[in-house]
Amino acid sequence: MNTAQMLCPHTISDVERHLAVVGAGSWGTTVANAVAKNQSTMLWSRRSELAEQISTRHENADYLRGVRLVESLRCSSVLGEVVTGASVVMMAVPSNGFRDVATQVAKYVDSQVPIVSLAKGLERDSLLRMTEIIQKLMPRNPVAVLTGPNLANEILAGQPAATVVACRDQQIAKQIQKIISLPTLRVYTNEDVIGCEIAGVIKNVIAIAAGIVEGMGFGDNSKATLITRGLVEMSRLGVALGANQNTFMGLAGLGDVVATCASAKSRNTAVGVRLGRGESISAITGSMSMVAEGVRSSLSVLQLAQRCKVEMPITEQVAAVCEGKTNAKDALVQLMARATKSEAD
Repeated sequence: MNTAQMLCPHTISDVERHLAVVGAGSWGTTVANAVAKNQSTMLWSRRSELAEQISTRHENADYLRGVRLVESLRCSSVLGEVVTGASVVMMAVPSNGFRDVATQVAKYVDSQVPIVSLAKGLERDSLLRMTEIIQKLMPRNPVAVLTGPNLANEILAGQPAATVVACRDQQIAKQIQKIISLPTLRVYTNEDVIGCEIAGVIKNVIAIAAGIVEGMGFGDNSKATLITRGLVEMSRLGVALGANQNTFMGLAGLGDVVATCASAKSRNTAVGVRLGRGESISAITGSMSMVAEGVRSSLSVLQLAQRCKVEMPITEQVAAVCEGKTNAKDALVQLMARATKSEAD
């Protein structure tokens, strides 16, 4: 470690170093493509053939068919090559494989390099958030979360959008903000890592519920009711975990919920629509090539809520449907049959 790093350990080096994005799915590729417009960027793909396609043909036909990627974006299937020497490492790996990949990243990443989670899920067995996993595996590295109403195809198309980077170290947050910002992407900072991260997890569960409402043929009143009460559940659990309640009215909370629940492009909403139309969860997940995090996270969110003694009736019914324990119609009946109460409760 050089003298500058010893004096200011949580500062991203000004020396020209590349940024690493780990995970070449739709969102990882989108973020890497955006950042590559500002600085040298390397993307990691588990599959060598996809890495070759991105580097030489400048496309990711598996996840972003028809999109032309910036030619400066490099991709490799060799994790050490991507992560070693990076100034920032962004983790765009689904929650079910996050720990395994992060364990490998820890072997190559320099201490004090910020690790940014782009994932929106909980680890199934431990109920840990992704930043908690990072902290356990890389305790000397500052952690951050990038989240918000960010549908990949719209970001790639250059449509105006905003996102939020949450980090307890605001100096790091501001430096990441500068790296990611584009003329069409406005980046905000936030100190509330817990709130921003838990919001990203629970919005996927709300999106499945909103999709169920749509799939069953109900209108805007039903969806608005579902979204509003879903936000209440999000806030309850977040605050119980130590989050700032205001976070859930910002980009990470309300913003992401609105974008996800209103979009036919959302994988979680699409799963909900199919559930609402009567398809089984096994048939739906078996037909999907990409991950819908809400399916995996719904039970974990419910278990975390139970641990915190927080009531989350919508999450409870979504988890039951996603676990194959009930169907969408019966879940709705259970929700509507609940005892009446004050909105403040």
